[in-house]
Amino acid sequence: MLELRDIRSGYGDAIVLDGVSLAVAQNGSVAVLGRNGVGKSTLLLTIMGYTRLHRGAIAWAGQDISRLAPHQRARLGIGWVAQEREIFPSLTLEENLCVAARPGPWSLERVYSLFPRLKERRANLGNQLSGGEQQMLAIARALMINPALLLLDEPLEGLAPIIVEELVAALRNVEGMAMILVEQHAEIALSLTEQALVIERGRIAHAGPSAGLLADERLLERYVGVQATELS
Repeated sequence: MLELRDIRSGYGDAIVLDGVSLAVAQNGSVAVLGRNGVGKSTLLLTIMGYTRLHRGAIAWAGQDISRLAPHQRARLGIGWVAQEREIFPSLTLEENLCVAARPGPWSLERVYSLFPRLKERRANLGNQLSGGEQQMLAIARALMINPALLLLDEPLEGLAPIIVEELVAALRNVEGMAMILVEQHAEIALSLTEQALVIERGRIAHAGPSAGLLADERLLERYVGVQATELS
């Protein structure tokens, strides 16, 4: 469904990703791992069209979208949950959900079923929500556009363990779409996905099944600094 071919991209003249290729099948899932500053978030920003593309091509369902604006890519069915969450602070939670909603299986009722906490807080303004509630809202809002592909940039960053558990449980119940997950919690990301990609210095250092990487403690420690004790 999505294919990146020999991507070289960055910000202005600065190159961050170089020679990156990636294919995501319909309803497929990919974890993007790596240490800080290697280009993981830039990969998602490149898919959305927020970086400068120096070389390569991005195809969506066989169509070249390399020159499309971010809002045009979103209309094609690419949903994005930014690391900064980008909640509208002066809108209510429910208004945040409805502002860009599109017809499809994901409705208010369904996202409230996935995140019951949001239903309880639906009349609260965006700036009245906790960090965990804002992250739930960011994911739910992306689902409301009924995407075919969901991009998630560090959705668990800085959250309390109990909120992380809620979000992971919710993500396990998101069906009917593909997903690319950038996440520092490597073991969680691998447990949620079928395929894994490790980036080092803007290049792909490893690609393969998530289960295989999860089982290889030495490789995980080498690429992302995950110790064996963290996986037990």
